[in-house]
Amino acid sequence: MNNKISPRYQMSIIQNINDRLFDLYKGYDDVANYIEKWHEVDYYGNDENFSVFFKDNEQKKIDVKRTLHKIDGDTLLKIAIDLGIETPDYIPCIPTFKNELKSNYEIASQTFDKAFKCVEEDPSLAIGLANSALESIIKEILNDTRIDIQWSEKDTLPSLIRSICKAFHYNTDNSCPIEIKTIASSLISCSKAIEDLRSDKTILHGKLDKSYIVTDSLYAYFVVNAVTTIGLFFLKYFKTKYPQETTNTSPSWDDDNLPF
Repeated sequence: MNNKISPRYQMSIIQNINDRLFDLYKGYDDVANYIEKWHEVDYYGNDENFSVFFKDNEQKKIDVKRTLHKIDGDTLLKIAIDLGIETPDYIPCIPTFKNELKSNYEIASQTFDKAFKCVEEDPSLAIGLANSALESIIKEILNDTRIDIQWSEKDTLPSLIRSICKAFHYNTDNSCPIEIKTIASSLISCSKAIEDLRSDKTILHGKLDKSYIVTDSLYAYFVVNAVTTIGLFFLKYFKTKYPQETTNTSPSWDDDNLPF
């Protein structure tokens, strides 16, 4: 992954990590403790994955930027993801998607956050969780009383995608461009591939030692990207076509109780 991260992009990540660390922890001690958890030294103390630098001889104030500049791009990306920093070159629209989920979809939000954080460390689990997050989003949308579509909580992702496409009338709405209808139909195939990947090639179902399990984070990025794009589109479309109903909070007056 390191050779795919340009120096310019690394500079941006480093600045964002620096700002985020001091925003989260406020002091040098906690910032140093956090960075130390990424620091690896071999048994003999001769080899380390990066060097830690300090601003003073007493080593009480870590030189965060100088230290971060000595960390490889792959690890910088992992740190950025762990801190919830936007990584648009790798997972676009993440901040927008996460904000949409936090407002109304708690379960999906928690599930997607876990998927996002373990893309590098556990690609197999990330794929499974991303699949589950998308299922939760669609179920919440279909559960809206304004949508009259038969579905079951036991439905898998392809069935749910088929139901939501039907609910949104992608195949029958004459105002919908034919290309959008084609993409909507393709979503069913895409969702089936994601579901099959989760079922057949992740640790979420019992596997034999000889079974193939996804271990390449590149595939996890691809799936999480796909889920983000699909999920964000459904959320935006739902919000546009089915705006949240507002209740009239104006006080009601009873003439008999007026003091005049």
